[in-house]
Amino acid sequence: MTTEQILTGVGLTVALAVGSQILGRRLRIPALIVLLPVGFLAGALTDVVNPADLLGPAFQPLVSLSVAIILFDAGLGLDLRRLQGHTRRVVARLIYVGVPVTWVLATLFCALILGLPTRTAVMLGAILIVSGPTVVGPLLDFVRPTERVQRLLTWEASLIDPVVGILGALVFHAIIAHDRLGHGVEIGQFLASVGVGLAGGAAGVALLWLLLRRMNLGEVLGTQAMLAATVAVAAACDAVRDDTGLIAAIVMGVALANLPGFDIPVRRPFFETVVQLIIGVLFISISATVTPASLRGLVLPTLALVAALVLVTRPLVAWLSTVRSDLSGPERGFIGWMAPRGIVAASTASTFSASLIAAGVPGAAKILPVTFLVIVVTVLVYGLSAAPAARRLGVVRPARTRPLLVGGGGWVIDLGRALQAAGLEVLMWAGLDEDRDRIGRAGLELAPGELLADATGRGAQLEGITAVYLLTAEDDFNALASTTLDGTLDGVVYRVGAPHPRHGVVAPYTGSAVLFGGGLTGAAIERRHENGAAIVTRPAGASVPAGHDLLFVVRADGRLIPVTDHERPAAEADDSVLLLGPARQPAAGDGHRPARGSRGSG
Repeated sequence: MTTEQILTGVGLTVALAVGSQILGRRLRIPALIVLLPVGFLAGALTDVVNPADLLGPAFQPLVSLSVAIILFDAGLGLDLRRLQGHTRRVVARLIYVGVPVTWVLATLFCALILGLPTRTAVMLGAILIVSGPTVVGPLLDFVRPTERVQRLLTWEASLIDPVVGILGALVFHAIIAHDRLGHGVEIGQFLASVGVGLAGGAAGVALLWLLLRRMNLGEVLGTQAMLAATVAVAAACDAVRDDTGLIAAIVMGVALANLPGFDIPVRRPFFETVVQLIIGVLFISISATVTPASLRGLVLPTLALVAALVLVTRPLVAWLSTVRSDLSGPERGFIGWMAPRGIVAASTASTFSASLIAAGVPGAAKILPVTFLVIVVTVLVYGLSAAPAARRLGVVRPARTRPLLVGGGGWVIDLGRALQAAGLEVLMWAGLDEDRDRIGRAGLELAPGELLADATGRGAQLEGITAVYLLTAEDDFNALASTTLDGTLDGVVYRVGAPHPRHGVVAPYTGSAVLFGGGLTGAAIERRHENGAAIVTRPAGASVPAGHDLLFVVRADGRLIPVTDHERPAAEADDSVLLLGPARQPAAGDGHRPARGSRGSG
């Protein structure tokens, strides 16, 4: 290819990757539904979107390193300490029962339906186990099942990616060594591949410890060092033994997420942006390698394979994993109707199939096109049917807002009471012990003390929370927290305004949503509350009384809509409104102001 063609191909690939994700977001559908057909069409209709021609022999190594980064990121989200309560047993079963059952049945169906030799069917069966958070997460965000169901499926998807990455690498090396597996030398070489991956992971953990703990690189350099260490270790392992870098990357990610001493701030938004770009480019590139000719004769058999996976394998796995649990029948039913395949399936299929084809393994040429079709069909099936299925089963989370109020001042506690009286499930958090005591005495639910630390330090999701309101008296804390919490929930993070636009070191320069507006800052509300102003709830319909300020509108379906500096929601007939009343007028001779709350920094 000429230089102009290479530049055009690279530019078009990146543009299609990002554009497809933008279109998916605008259409409120998983980006995979757009990425896969766009990549396939780009490869079929153009001569420039062809990764084999653009990158030549470097394509497969780059795919392997890209998958290593994705699996490392999946490992970073594997904070095992958060797997507690009733979810632990079911999630564990979905892994240690679901993985072998899915593998055995998928292998059997691949052999019977597609006519693949045993070795190839075992490899394809291992690839088709995976689902992954990159496709399950967007589907769940769209469907909004109950919190328990969403937590279970999210944990399964996060755990199964690295598990299947390891399994796929092990099966691949076993197949390569198959013809001479009975000889001790070849068994030793197979075990050596596993050892290289584990040793590389251990070396990578030591390297990360040196870079992130001993050298104090800070967020920017620390994040770059983390990314560079992952690529370097994975590349070194792959240079010694093919595809062992995947094992090393998983070990590094899980260690960074769980070992004590690694609780350091990193630029998770930047890292996640890199991962999402890699995912988009990978899907476009891998889909472009699937030619129309390679699909000939595979479409109908693959549809039968998908039917067997969707209608037989997944329901059986869900039943075995949830039997004798406290899950309801509808919850178990929905878990049995959610197993789309995602990026790890496509990436491992692309990586392993090329090597197996080169090794002359019979039927290996079918692995990638079949995986491509399975991904497309399962994403379409679950993407189009999951929401109606959840509604029919009655496991859809209500639209009702569950707010987290951060702060312990008197007016914040009164606001929590008012929201609770309006029928909302309010959660509160404060940093000071005296503030936490007051919240408890007020009968409001108190979040664990480590909630914000976990969310900001590890990029963890605030499970069940649909909106965060930062209401402390520390304006810079509110501004910083709003920045770090952004993206940790399916909703918006709000903060009260500073006393004036230039107040604070950080607050004037953050663009997060500011509550109330019109001079109604956090300090102004606190002063007014100390002077006797009450926060009251009343039905909508009448005009706001003189001296009162509108703070929130509570919709009839339980959605909480705040007044912000840019928007004032209009209340409808069945809504309720939360108002801040006027300060109490001091009586003649009254020389003091009653303090109804105390100033709390949260």
